[in-house]
Amino acid sequence: MATTRTFKVWRGDAKGGDFKQYDIQVDDGMVVLDVLHRIQAQQAQDLALRWNCKAGKCGSCSMEINGKPKLACMTRMNSLPEGETVTVQPLKTFPVMKDLVTDVSWNYAQNKRIPKFKPRPRDPDGKYRMYQEDVDRVQEFRKCIECFLCQDVCHVLRDRDGREQNTFVGPRFMIRVASLEMHPLDTADRIPAVKDEFGSGMCNITKCCSEVCPEHIHITDNGIIPLKERVVDRFYDPVAMLWRKIFGDKRA
Repeated sequence: MATTRTFKVWRGDAKGGDFKQYDIQVDDGMVVLDVLHRIQAQQAQDLALRWNCKAGKCGSCSMEINGKPKLACMTRMNSLPEGETVTVQPLKTFPVMKDLVTDVSWNYAQNKRIPKFKPRPRDPDGKYRMYQEDVDRVQEFRKCIECFLCQDVCHVLRDRDGREQNTFVGPRFMIRVASLEMHPLDTADRIPAVKDEFGSGMCNITKCCSEVCPEHIHITDNGIIPLKERVVDRFYDPVAMLWRKIFGDKRA
């Protein structure tokens, strides 16, 4: 059954903007992205928004819906309170380009800072061998669709200048580092960079990033906390510190 819903959509660019109200017909089974497309077709042909797959796998339609970071294609209209205005705005953490489109290029710059995968030599028969449980551990992290909702909700990036000062790469790229560090074949040592360059100490494990992840990746528990533990073991464990003092082994 079709109903009329009120949307407030942020319109503007880097210079500024404001919310504009649209009353639009909504049919059963529609998601927020469907409604935005209908607004675009019927009332605001110049409305800018990103989308691609409409299946929750490309991460393109990230935005804030009623103040919460969500994928528009995965937010069903029947999950939102009936009779209430639906507010849609761009991701707050990143600079606005136009309307609901933000400039997320900062994230790709962080990715370039991470040392690449460096596998150990193959076994004598030319093959690699790994325990399945080790493979399963990192497979979770590879589900990331780079929607950057975790980056948006991270208070270090949003409120504490972590993005402007490049002091914290954010939860998405802590997970990328974890996927490499925990890979059973990788031999690169990224732990000093995790501590000094990527800002592991900036995260205070509020788990807000895990809560908004559409792929349900346990970002904090399975990725960030283990990396923090490796930093502590390497640089703050008293036994390791004594070992380094005696033998000069920086990796102890």
